[in-house]
Amino acid sequence: MSQLQHTVDLDLMKQVNRQFVTGVTVITTMDGDTPKGLAVNAFASISLDPPTVMVCVHRTSNTHDCLFRADHLAINILSTAQMDVVAKFASKSDDKFAGLNWRPGPSGSPLIDLSSAQMEVEIRERLQASTHTVFICRVLHAAVSEQTPMIYSAGKFFDGGSLDPLG
Repeated sequence: MSQLQHTVDLDLMKQVNRQFVTGVTVITTMDGDTPKGLAVNAFASISLDPPTVMVCVHRTSNTHDCLFRADHLAINILSTAQMDVVAKFASKSDDKFAGLNWRPGPSGSPLIDLSSAQMEVEIRERLQASTHTVFICRVLHAAVSEQTPMIYSAGKFFDGGSLDPLG
């Protein structure tokens, strides 16, 4: 029996994805002595024991190759105080760290000040998935601040602290 292939319309997939609310993260690493990073919304927790997360990065990204070579990376969960940071890291700017306050994590990955939460992770697996690389990572360091998280849905950013609870 032959397997049928169904192709879902690209515009429909964009509409479907706009219905999913995500956090806003900036993934960072060091490329030699140079900090690199990009905005990513394809981030998820995989396991709490051991603490394992994943991030997906498009292979055409300027940051992809240095992430692929890296042993560690940081996941900065952005806060509502960081609209300028998300704009900078979503751009193709050559120096996204210019004027940015950050510090190295225990393994050297850039942790961005004013983030809602931060993790530094060890990259354990790199899986090729169509146009993206899925990085499977073990959490080595984590921190949470008092900053309210930024969220993203349908092409807009929102205040994660002003959500109305259901029930």
